[in-house]
Amino acid sequence: MSETMNEIITNEKYNITGMSCAACSAHVEKAVSGLDGVSNVAVNLLTNSMTLDRAPSVSASDICAAVENAGYGASPASGAEASSDTPATGNQFEDRETPKMVRRLIVSICILLPLLYVSMGHMMWNWPIPKVMDTPIAIGLYEMLLTIAVMIINRKFFTNGIKGLAHGGPNMDTLVALGAGASFAYSLAVLFRMGNQLYSGDLDAATAGLHDLYFESAAMILTLITVGKTLESYSKGRTTNAIKGLMDLAPKTACVIRNGEEITIPAEEVLVGDIFVVRPGESIPVDGRVVEGESAVDESALTGESLPVDKAFGSFVSSATINQNGFLTCEATRVGGDTTLSHIIEMVENSAASKAPIAKTADKVAGIFVPVVIGIAVITLIIWLIAGREFGFSLARAVSVLVISCPCALGLATPVAIMVGNGLGAKNGVLFKTASTLEAAGRADIVMLDKTGTITEGKPRVTDIMPVTGVSEEELLTVAASLESKSEHPLAKAIVEEAAKRNIKTANTSDFENLPGHGVKAVVDWFTAFGGNASLMEENGFLAPKESSDPASLAMYDAGSRLAREGKTPLYFASDGRILGIIAVADVVKEDSAEAIKTLKNMGVRVVMLTGDNKQTASAIASQIGIDDIISDVLPDEKDAVIRSLRKYGKVAMVGDGINDAPALTSSDTGVAIGAGADVALDAADIVLMKSSLMDVVSAMRISRQTLRNIKQNLFWAFFYNCIGIPVAAGVLIPSTGLTLNPMICAAAMSLSSFCVVSNALRLNLFKVTSTARDSEKTPAELPAAINETGKDGTEKMTKTFNVKGMMCQHCQARVKDALDAIEGVEKTVVDLDNGTATVTLSADMDDAIIVKAITDAGYEVAE
Repeated sequence: MSETMNEIITNEKYNITGMSCAACSAHVEKAVSGLDGVSNVAVNLLTNSMTLDRAPSVSASDICAAVENAGYGASPASGAEASSDTPATGNQFEDRETPKMVRRLIVSICILLPLLYVSMGHMMWNWPIPKVMDTPIAIGLYEMLLTIAVMIINRKFFTNGIKGLAHGGPNMDTLVALGAGASFAYSLAVLFRMGNQLYSGDLDAATAGLHDLYFESAAMILTLITVGKTLESYSKGRTTNAIKGLMDLAPKTACVIRNGEEITIPAEEVLVGDIFVVRPGESIPVDGRVVEGESAVDESALTGESLPVDKAFGSFVSSATINQNGFLTCEATRVGGDTTLSHIIEMVENSAASKAPIAKTADKVAGIFVPVVIGIAVITLIIWLIAGREFGFSLARAVSVLVISCPCALGLATPVAIMVGNGLGAKNGVLFKTASTLEAAGRADIVMLDKTGTITEGKPRVTDIMPVTGVSEEELLTVAASLESKSEHPLAKAIVEEAAKRNIKTANTSDFENLPGHGVKAVVDWFTAFGGNASLMEENGFLAPKESSDPASLAMYDAGSRLAREGKTPLYFASDGRILGIIAVADVVKEDSAEAIKTLKNMGVRVVMLTGDNKQTASAIASQIGIDDIISDVLPDEKDAVIRSLRKYGKVAMVGDGINDAPALTSSDTGVAIGAGADVALDAADIVLMKSSLMDVVSAMRISRQTLRNIKQNLFWAFFYNCIGIPVAAGVLIPSTGLTLNPMICAAAMSLSSFCVVSNALRLNLFKVTSTARDSEKTPAELPAAINETGKDGTEKMTKTFNVKGMMCQHCQARVKDALDAIEGVEKTVVDLDNGTATVTLSADMDDAIIVKAITDAGYEVAE
């Protein structure tokens, strides 16, 4: 959140008190939105919170005053309890309301039962009562006094309802207060009439008047509504279990080393730079970097990944993860509200506090719902009186309308599902930043995948070892690793790592020499050894020229060409005057990438790979994982233009690493940052995946679709219930069927309505992200046949192609590309490693010497 004099303060959060239904939240939202300089107001009934953007000219006190003028309470959620400098705790989400509701309910029922014994048991079934009460007035007074007691216990309905009505924002409590109050007032009038009848000596008329008393209806309405509110409160409390569970993960203490001694301090007192120790079985208190020790750490609480992750010197560790077997000494890098866990909690909270677009219809209805219902109740009373029915009957119909209507169901339909959906995502390592993101993720028609680090591991690995006849893999790898151990090249590191993995020890190496554009040379075990491209082997006589008829040389060339076509870099090695073989290195595809892409296709999503690699390399990777659509040779600053052009064919989700793909993530409909466990605060992405797995993209879409489906079910029920219940309560079926709904039955129905909505949302907790049941419900988007041309502007540009000698791997290719891209006037560069060419697209004609100089300065040669 920014708070300078010239910048808008965004996503500021407030706690709201006194809301009871969707009409309340709509009234608060309307009141605050009316302030000049305030925008994007979102009031959440479930979390009793409000988020907004405001200009510096509007103060927090102005916001609170607007809420208070609307009849509710407000306070900024940025005080001491919510400071970003302290770790979050579960206290702010502790369910304090349900215990209060339970106590109210128990006392109400204890009073209601003896009231019903007399009003229904004695009057309908002649159950015995004390003789002192066996008079009409005594029974009436008994019922009135017990009803008053129930009304006092549940006085919150009356105070909130009258306050809302006085401030021009009638709410659900207003409906309950009017219904119960009308029943009590009518019964009180009947009781006075009975007194006059007794005074006149008409005992029969006074006794008959007992059947017109509605005291028990008033008490029953309040008690049944309290039953519903208690169930609703309990269920709402369960929707925040995911956030409370995350908060409870935060360790309370940390063991730090200060002045050479280990001391235990509260975790919130750890400072950046502190050295702390973690023993086996303990939770890591803050984010840090391992400075000593090795261990396996269980990160499932944050990422959902069940397998432990190995940690050693230099590895990063996160708060709330569990050290399993080794003793670790770490340096604190992020503490308090800056830890990974705190960022996750903040994301889930912000998403739960925001509103999904689908909620707008319900909000509009909720804003006018209560006044409309009050109007319908008044009209119902008048119509039945005009129809000649007695006042008691007409009033009962009006009261039934008031108490059966349920604005709460409308207000809770969306936020409870959003909250549970966010919790489900957090459990599975998927973080949705906003409610609108949660809704939009499942609607994506096209998923654009960055290649490096998203589809692939982003780290070169040895893929093939092909020794010549008479040479073993171990012998080839020993010479190769010994040579490359002196090199800093990324491909060299991959070979050294492969040798270490196989427990192969490197030999003595001396006279190491780097040969730019060709490879390396050194003395290994007293023999001169070479490693590099085919040109290096030819120049030193280990391979016959390509044009030769030597079968062995041709076989080596063919093997190298095949590996290159597969998107791999073939490295040749020779020693003791003979060639030893080829080792291929490549950025390998992640194990689950192919499965994820296949699943996305089954879900009706068009999958496109977007990469800066040349078309041949991109095609080789695409063929391995089943991607049909490729956009290659794309510069980082061109990715967002490509995405914008594809958005006309459907909603686009971009999946990247969240850093170099930031423009593309921002320009897409939904930006997804993958493998962001080390830094969940990526601003560009809408969704953050805690693991480096494409299957989490599938999980995000499934959670989104299931949550959206649940919201639609809730909204349908809320609208259906009110559209059917209110007319029936008003008595539209009486002329044809004689069916009437007693106000007590209506109160029970109203209570159960909200409970059903919340319970249905809680069913999301049972959803399995691995379920394929509804994957095939969507039809794939149609894209243009020449997808590689998408995003091009179609204008003629000047291009020049140069033959480049000395390129031996993708890193050489990248080096040439970077050198040419740096030239002013070069709009685009395509370097083809296999054909040894570099093609530049120019904005205007340019002297060839400028381009040749850039290539030679990079360490390569330009052939005629």
